[in-house]
Amino acid sequence: MPNFDTGHLFLTFLTPIKGGSEALAMGGMASHEQIVKTVLGLLPTALQSPATRDIGENSPFCRNRQTHLCRYMVLDDVTYNGRTAKNALVASIQGQDPIHPQPVDRLNAAYLMFAADIDAVMDEGDPLPAHLDPDQQAWVRDAYLRRLWTTMQPELRSIYRHCYGFEAVTSAEDFAAYMARCQIETTLPFNDYWIAPPTLSNLPIKALGIVAATPVVAALLGLIGVVLGLSTAPVLGWITGWGSGATALIGTLVSVAVLYGVYRYVMANGQNPMPPAKYGDLPSVLKSLYLQQTFADFTVESQGQSPEALHAAFGHYIDNHKPADKMAPSQAPGVISIAAEGGVI
Repeated sequence: MPNFDTGHLFLTFLTPIKGGSEALAMGGMASHEQIVKTVLGLLPTALQSPATRDIGENSPFCRNRQTHLCRYMVLDDVTYNGRTAKNALVASIQGQDPIHPQPVDRLNAAYLMFAADIDAVMDEGDPLPAHLDPDQQAWVRDAYLRRLWTTMQPELRSIYRHCYGFEAVTSAEDFAAYMARCQIETTLPFNDYWIAPPTLSNLPIKALGIVAATPVVAALLGLIGVVLGLSTAPVLGWITGWGSGATALIGTLVSVAVLYGVYRYVMANGQNPMPPAKYGDLPSVLKSLYLQQTFADFTVESQGQSPEALHAAFGHYIDNHKPADKMAPSQAPGVISIAAEGGVI
């Protein structure tokens, strides 16, 4: 299903950037497009490498526990894939100039693209849904956009003030409505949290084969009867008394209808979203990373203890780290380990 799969919402927005230029604080002029590129280049990334850890400023998207992945980029124009191939001989016969310029697609402005993979939930920590209709997807999208505005309004203003129509945005509701108008369909989702094969709905191949083959066989029997000049269709006519011509015609019409129905059923089944992974929400992923590290430390520290001491120490570990509570304590978003500054929430 476009935009929604495995309990995640995959959002893509294209927002047109203003034309013209703007005076810079240090003097001079720069285009809105260039300013947007500069602002994005200065936007902090997650603290997951020595260089970013030295900077010490985490990504503003780490202020929520709903964003798995996100990316900004400026789309200057569409890629030109070359001329549309034509048969040179046919073009010559038709009197076409083989080097005559062909139409080339161009954007009417530079666009700011924002793409995000988020938990399709209204509140952080809610269980991932298996299905969301388009209206429910819109509710989740708007709730996420309002959360972004609440947690990173200064950064969003510094980016989107260079885009058309952003002047009217003054609240979280306005920002959600503004971005909703810029959304396009996402058709290539990304998932990577499977710890066991997903349970998928398999097609009933045998049943579909029988349903599709029955009218086809009837049509063939009627056609054989017509070719052989039989008044009734072989086998089927002997049982029901149906004429060969009527059997062939009705069987053909029913076959077309049934095959089309089977095709639509198969395509609809293919559009069903994959089920959410058991621990595919971001709070569960962060909690897993937290427990992985704390339990490794516990294992090292517990070497050589007596059974009684080990049992007591494990009880303290459970009490302190609360494995059943995925919200806290846990690893903070955007850091590579709990040892990082601010790495525990």
